[in-house]
Amino acid sequence: MRIPVVLVAAALLTPGAAPAQSAADSAAIRQTALDYIEGYYEGDGERMERALHPDLAKRIVRTNPQGRSNLGQMSAMSLVQGTRSGGGRDIPAADRQKDVRILDIYQNAASVKVVAASWIDYMHLAKWNGRWVIVNVLWELKP
Repeated sequence: MRIPVVLVAAALLTPGAAPAQSAADSAAIRQTALDYIEGYYEGDGERMERALHPDLAKRIVRTNPQGRSNLGQMSAMSLVQGTRSGGGRDIPAADRQKDVRILDIYQNAASVKVVAASWIDYMHLAKWNGRWVIVNVLWELKP
């Protein structure tokens, strides 16, 4: 749901409201998401690693043939190793979608949606020791 700009501006002026995030925070959050997705496409493990908190969990809900849900999970290390092995480089350049949309920022927490080549990631980022890193990812394959 989109909030009209007038309401956002009014909320920023309301006494007691949380302070607005800086343009620098927004830029850093966007860059972190781009380091993640572009790093994957380029096979750049260092760039991927820079974007992730070491305790990251990336999860997907899958349904087995019996109709039961299963939770698939990847760690930061498995994402970095998968990136280094070059899996993302197999995706043709023309298909490397990397649409980043910041959904919300509040103090040291942010939610971001990344639409990629064949999946969508919903990310939680945290400002950790002065830099934005991805802590959680819930993802879904595109049909």
